Amino acid sequence: MPSPESPDAAAYADLAERVRRLEERLGGQPSGSGSGPGPDSETFWILAGLEERHGPRAVAYAGSLEVDHGPVRWQVTHDTDQVLDQDWTALAPGLSALGHPARLRILQLVARGEATAAADLADTPGLGSTGQIYHHLRQLTGAGWLRATTRGHHEVPAERLVPLLVILGASTA
Repeated sequence: MPSPESPDAAAYADLAERVRRLEERLGGQPSGSGSGPGPDSETFWILAGLEERHGPRAVAYAGSLEVDHGPVRWQVTHDTDQVLDQDWTALAPGLSALGHPARLRILQLVARGEATAAADLADTPGLGSTGQIYHHLRQLTGAGWLRATTRGHHEVPAERLVPLLVILGASTA
């Protein structure tokens, strides 16, 4: 920070004020500030409700969508300390099942209802041979991301659909 006598002091003060106003408009607290106004409850309505119910040490995800077999509504809240303290390595199988481009494409096709059977998927370029597709289906089913239904068809279980979308949405941020 420039000294108060510095010719740049006024420019620095102006810049600091502009950054503070921008952060305030975005609903956040100024950098390095532990006090001051909280997030804007109109912009951060989910966060405001979360903190009201669970305090400042919680994470949550929720979603609502329509699928062929009806509406899916899902909401989960976790205490952040419990998430930070759990064995993250135990999550590896479920997460690693999502770590292959062909599996992500299969999940996308199944979730959108465009392809639900291995025969449908075999016609999709880039997914590999029928044997490879069956391998990917086994991986996804074993990790709980897919469920086998009738006659070799698959679906994303309703209880996994919103978490899947949250993981994918968070990956784009």
